[in-house]
This record gives sequence, C-alpha cells and structure tokens, in this order.
Amino acid sequence: MLPSVAIVGRPNVGKSTLFNRIIGERLSITDETPGLTRDRLYAQAEWLTRQFNVIDTGGIDFHDAPFIHEIRSQAEIAMEEADVIIFVVDVRSGVTEEDSYIARILYKSNKPLILAVNKVDDNHLADTLYEFYALGVGDPIAVSSVHGVGIGDLLDKIIENLPEAQPDPYDEKTIKMAVIGRPNVGKSSLTNALLGENRVIVSEIEGTTRDSIDTTFVRDDQPYVVIDTAGLRKRGKVYENAEKYSVLRALSAIDRSDMCLVLIDADQGIREQDKKIAGYAHDAGKAVIIVVNKWDLVTKDDRTMNRFEEEIKSHFQFIAYAPIVFLSAKTHARINTLFPVIETVFKYYSKRVSTSLLNDVMMDAFQMNPPKSHQGGVLKAYYATQVGAKPPTFVLFVNDTNWLHFSYKRYLINQLRAAFGFVGTPLHIILRKRD
Repeated sequence: MLPSVAIVGRPNVGKSTLFNRIIGERLSITDETPGLTRDRLYAQAEWLTRQFNVIDTGGIDFHDAPFIHEIRSQAEIAMEEADVIIFVVDVRSGVTEEDSYIARILYKSNKPLILAVNKVDDNHLADTLYEFYALGVGDPIAVSSVHGVGIGDLLDKIIENLPEAQPDPYDEKTIKMAVIGRPNVGKSSLTNALLGENRVIVSEIEGTTRDSIDTTFVRDDQPYVVIDTAGLRKRGKVYENAEKYSVLRALSAIDRSDMCLVLIDADQGIREQDKKIAGYAHDAGKAVIIVVNKWDLVTKDDRTMNRFEEEIKSHFQFIAYAPIVFLSAKTHARINTLFPVIETVFKYYSKRVSTSLLNDVMMDAFQMNPPKSHQGGVLKAYYATQVGAKPPTFVLFVNDTNWLHFSYKRYLINQLRAAFGFVGTPLHIILRKRD
C-alpha cells in the first residue's frame, strides 16, 4: 500500500492548486473519455521514483459546515489518513489566527509536518518567510502553486519524510477484489455470498461498514481476498459525522485491489454516482466487473436483461471493456456466474504478450489505418513492448509523442483488445520518442 500525503490549510490559500501541481500529469481532468465526470480529492503522485497518494482536503465539500468545524475536520482527516501532512499558508496574509489554530491541532498528530508558504510569486515576498516560524511547525518552504516555484524543494521534503511503502501481504496469484458502490446497494451481502458465510455485518442502514475489511478465502484452489468498503456518498454529504473518512478509505481499498466489483442496484436503476464510483476504479487502473445486484426484485421478460445491458453500456462508455453480471447477493441467485468472470478478468489483467506478437499487431494496426496529421506531423511507430501487467502497460516508440491524437490511441487499444481479449481490464499505452 502506498504512503499518503495530505494537504491542509484554511480556505483560499491554494490547497487544490498545490494538489494539482504535485500530481501533475497524473491528473486527467482533460481526459477525452466520454461519460465520466471526475471529482478529485485523492490521486497518485511520483517524485524521484517514489510513488505516494495525495489527499486534497481543500477539495472536500463540508456541506455548509461552520468555519471552525470545517478546518478542524480537514485537520482530522489529515491526521487520521496521512503519513505526511503539508500545512499550506498564504504569504500575502501572514500568520492568521486560523493558521495558529490549525497548527495547534496538527502539532498533536505526531506526523511529519511540512510548512508550505504559498503564493510567493515575487522574490521580495520571500523575505517575509521568517514570521511563519511563529507557527512552531518547522522551516517554511516558499512555493508558488500557480507558477511551480519551489515545488521541487517541497517534493524533496515529502520524499525525505515518507515511510517505506508497505509490502503486499498477498502473493501475486491471489485475486484481490474491492467491492464498491453507493450505500445500501448490497456490498456486504455480496461479500457474504462470495464467502458463503456471514462474516460481515449485513444491515439495511446506510453506512454500516465504516472501514475496509479484508477477508481471505480459497475456492477451487484459487486464493482470494475480498475487501468490503464503506459506501461512497455524493460530495457534500461525504464528510458529515462518522462518514467523513469513508470515501478516502474506499479509495484506499481500490488502491490495494486488483479488480473492483462495481455494484449497481437493479431495483433503483443507474445513478450518476454509480458512474463516478466506477470512474475511481478506472482512474486507478484496476480491472472492473459491473455487478447488477438485487436482480430478484426486477419484473422480467425475455428482453429485460438485454435492455439493462444496453443502458449500462450507454452510461458506462468509459469502461466499455467491463463485463456485466446479473445476480442477487441476498438470495444467492446467479452467484455462480460471477466466479468464472472474476477468473477470466484476472487472467487478462495479469496477461503478458510476447514482444514479437505485440509488434505484429501494432504494425498491422498502423498499416490498416494509418494515422492522420496531428499538430503539424504524422505519427510513425517503430517498436512496441509490454513493460508491465496489472494493468497491461505498453510502451510504443515513435517519431514524435505530440503527433498522437487521442482517438488514434483509442483505436490502438481497441486493436489490442481485438487481438488479445483483455476483458475487464484497462490498457495503458505510453509513448516514447525514439532516440
């Protein structure tokens, strides 16, 4: 599991801008994938070959909470979830009463604290840094989130304080599944159905599961880990009372998994939040199976399942690769159809393709449909190789990385799927310019 860094500070000091700056190109706000709206408060970053998660407390909507309650909640989230805390202040405002209040809370956390003095856009502002020593949280680092000034120094300090990444306690043959979905769609019931025994509390009360629960089991000599997560709520309702950590813990569970079983309530139909939850799994590069639960409650005819599949494909275009399974976790109806799909998806998620076969497919794709001119040039491909699995990741050496249009990249991914299957798994293509 990757270590986590939280960004804390009073409103309008630039926390979200700093969040975006730290995670850089890994934030796909402008992703051309259709049908997916992203609300970001958790993402991965990398610096000096170290990867870590970043939590944006500034991106959290506290639903009109009182000001003091809001900043206290941000600090509590950071202290609870993070290994390192970045405390952001505004150089133009100086040390405020609110800054001192946050500093007093964070000082009790016993977590490494990094003081980032933001909005140092002019050199003369750096001379005012000394006053922030009054906060008692260490040496201030001057940064400008907007212009990127000082970000390298800040990242160096983060890496210096990060704990070592925890080794995966499970071997690579173990299938790790996170059960995710809106509250009350049947996550705990599905977990129990998968286990064949009541190991997790099942309740009709939304939010019964506060923390992620790992349960290991073996079926037909195949080891599994099923991770039951707290329900993901809409922004604006997430961080009220005991629910305020549930999204971050669910995202942490996604991070630890190989695949996500995205549950949809067949009786209630598809909701916008279902797409956002599936988007978390897609963004994390996890395999995905869409599980339509409570199928026993639906009045059916010979076309009901086909119509529901068509509706899902319409709403979930960004994970068109995900297979769909219909079942009832409560009655165990059709539960036997899920395991073969899980095993198939895991096989493709772990799949490696020989370099010679991969190059045959990629070169055939270029010959069948040559790329058109984009940004002043025409893309040429020289060589392809697979550099990773879980998910399958490929490097394509080309003449110029700027000449790949996103639609052509999508075409190449579709060609890989046509040739090798890759059911249920996202595919990553990384471009490198040939020296």
